[in-house]
Amino acid sequence: MARKVLVLGEVRDGALRNVSFEALSAGKTIAEGGEVVGVLVGESVSALGQELIQHGASRVVVIEHAELAQYTSDGYSQALLAVIEEEKPEGLVFGHTALGKDLSPRIAGKLNSGLISDATAIEVAGGNVVFTRPIYSGKAFEKKIVTDGIIFATIRPNNISALQKDESLSGEVNPLTVDIKDLRTIIKEVVRKASEGVDLSEAKVVIAGGRGVKSEEGFEPLKELATVLGGAVGASRGACDAEYCDYSLQIGQTGKVVTPDLYIACGISGAIQHLAGMSNSKVIVAINKDPEANIFKVADYGIVGDLFEVVPLLTEEFKKIKINA
Repeated sequence: MARKVLVLGEVRDGALRNVSFEALSAGKTIAEGGEVVGVLVGESVSALGQELIQHGASRVVVIEHAELAQYTSDGYSQALLAVIEEEKPEGLVFGHTALGKDLSPRIAGKLNSGLISDATAIEVAGGNVVFTRPIYSGKAFEKKIVTDGIIFATIRPNNISALQKDESLSGEVNPLTVDIKDLRTIIKEVVRKASEGVDLSEAKVVIAGGRGVKSEEGFEPLKELATVLGGAVGASRGACDAEYCDYSLQIGQTGKVVTPDLYIACGISGAIQHLAGMSNSKVIVAINKDPEANIFKVADYGIVGDLFEVVPLLTEEFKKIKINA
C-alpha cells in the first residue's frame, strides 16, 4: 500500500543531523513506494532542502519564521500541524532525539493518534509495517503495528541505515507560510555546555569512562583515544555523580541511549542502569581490573587490566594503524 510519509529534518547549528537521513530511510520503508516528503522548520533552513532530497525525500516543505529560530514545543507543533493539515499524510517519522521525544507526543495528542517511540528496526511483513522497539531497559524487544490512523513513529539514532546520498538528485523545495502565534514559551538565551568533537548520541565510536577513571583528569586518555578514532566520550552515572565529568555525557537509563558501531567501556562496572543505555552497541569492548565485573557479560571483547595502562597502548596502536592505512 503506497503511502505519503512526512519526515522531519532536524537541524542543529545550521546543519542537518544524521538522524534526519536515517528517518528518511525509515520513511521510504513505511511509504512502500509512495511519496516521502521532507519537512524543515526554523528561521533560515530552506538551503538544506536539497540535501534532504539527495538522501531520499521526493520533495521538501519548509516553514520559516523568526519565532522558530529556537526550538519550542508550541512553536514547532504549530508549524508541523499546519504541514500535516496541508499534506494529509498517512505516515510521520521523527528522530528519537531530545527534540523528537518532546515534540512527537504533543503532535500525537493533537492528532488523537497513536505513537510508536524509539523504533530500532522497521520492516514490511504480512501487509503491515512492523516496528521493533526495546522494552524493559533493552532486555527484551517487542514488535508493533498500527491498525488505524496515521503511522507515527520516532526512530533511535544509529539503528536504521540512511540511504546513500545521490548528489545528482534535485526536487521541489516549497515554502509554507504559517502564522506562529500565542507562544507560551519564549527563548531569551541559549547557554550550552562547551562540547568538543562528535555528538555523543550519533557517534559511531564511543569511549566511556566510569568510576575507575578516578578523577576529571582520568578522562584525558579517553579523550585522546576518542580523538584518534573520531569518536565521542561518554560516562557512567557513577563518574558523573563523582563530578569527574558533566552529566551531559551520562549514558544509561537516566541518561543518553547510544548504539555506536564500537563502544569501549573503561573502568565501568556494568550496572543494569548503564547497560540499558549501551547494550545494543554493535561491538562492545570492556576494560576493567575486576575480572568479575558485570560489564564483561555483555562485552564482545574483554581486557582485564588497568585502563591507565591499556588505553594509552590502544591509542598508540590505533595511531600506527591510521598512519599505515
